[in-house]
Amino acid sequence: IGFGRGEMFVASDIPAILRHTRQVAFLDNRQMAVVTAHGAVFKDLDGRPLAKECTRIDWNPTAAEKGEFRHFMQKEIFEQGRSLTDTLRSRLDFQRNAVVLDSLNLTPDHARRLTKLTIVACGTSYYTGLVGKYYIERLARLPVEVDYASEFRYRQPLVTPDQMVLAITQSGETVDTLAALEEARTGGAFTAAIVNAIGSQAARVTDGHIYMQAGPEIGVASTKAFTASTTDLLLLAIYLGQQRGVLAEAESARIIRALSTLPGLAGELLEDALQNDRYRELAERYHTFYNFLYLGRGIHYPIAREGALKLKEISYIHAEGYPAGEMKHGPIALIDATMPTVVVAPRDHVYDKMISQVEQVKARSGQVLAVAHADDAAIRAKVDAVMPIPVADELLTPILAVMPLQIFAYEMAVRRGADVDQPRNLAKSVTVE
Repeated sequence: IGFGRGEMFVASDIPAILRHTRQVAFLDNRQMAVVTAHGAVFKDLDGRPLAKECTRIDWNPTAAEKGEFRHFMQKEIFEQGRSLTDTLRSRLDFQRNAVVLDSLNLTPDHARRLTKLTIVACGTSYYTGLVGKYYIERLARLPVEVDYASEFRYRQPLVTPDQMVLAITQSGETVDTLAALEEARTGGAFTAAIVNAIGSQAARVTDGHIYMQAGPEIGVASTKAFTASTTDLLLLAIYLGQQRGVLAEAESARIIRALSTLPGLAGELLEDALQNDRYRELAERYHTFYNFLYLGRGIHYPIAREGALKLKEISYIHAEGYPAGEMKHGPIALIDATMPTVVVAPRDHVYDKMISQVEQVKARSGQVLAVAHADDAAIRAKVDAVMPIPVADELLTPILAVMPLQIFAYEMAVRRGADVDQPRNLAKSVTVE
């Protein structure tokens, strides 16, 4: 509910009324508001009055406008250098080599007592959670399970007070995610949310939260919220590792220094993409294909799945993301000249295995597009096209590697004449089952 001067506003999401007011109040489950031009009276469904405080939203109204860009999605892709700066702001303590997450409300003692962390999410946020599993298990030595919120709530999960259930949600209003959090509270778990929308229900009903601080995201297909929430999961992994006493200070310092370079690396990647026609040329070449296979390994497997999701969401091309090691267990039967394969293949500890997958595809007359380091001449000689990323710390690479896939999906959708910002049959916030 938005409060103006002599006027009031009702909206399902903050950006819809941001140009009119920044003073809002939020309705929780089983609450209603009687709204007139002069104010609002809040009640529960039994008619009992409720006291509500207004929240000031500090988002800039111009952040919810396209500006010089053709679409909101394009704008949100290319402002990720800035959104990542905002995500990291005030959370890196270089003097103590520590991460600051005060709003999480998790004490060191409670962090040490945790025996399991479950991430619940939907869509793009689920793939964020898969990257987070790698981060948290490696840095905090805490077992992590990633579950679709829509499945978690119905399968009678085993939730106990020594567990943490973390929701990831851009809007903070996704019905399945909120229901999963209710299931976690019933089991006595510590609940938390990584959420973008300020004051949203997910932030209000949990024990602690981490705001993405990415600013309003208008395009239905999530872009900057993915990279912001993935960065937040890396911050959380460092934080938990420190609180649990399992992450060495030297390693913390190294990762924190690397994190400070992330916005600059993202800015360089995106500026290079903006200044040349690489992705438009790829779209011209591939927009008539009907099927794509995306492959990744290790921490980049979720990036392959996210890349496939972006393509199918906005260009309406069928695409599937697979772990590269599973290709011989079925998907390789589909490979031919009519089904391009996109591989996420930076130079990491499984690089040689990814090169082997590239060779398997090429041997079957398949075309290969690779997300790879810009200076990797070896892979450039083997594939049909490279979508370059800068060399960075291996923990940052997934965040950078998704950006070329976002741009590729965007240009493919534009070339096919699709509605980029409002794809058919999709909504930004899924608030009903």
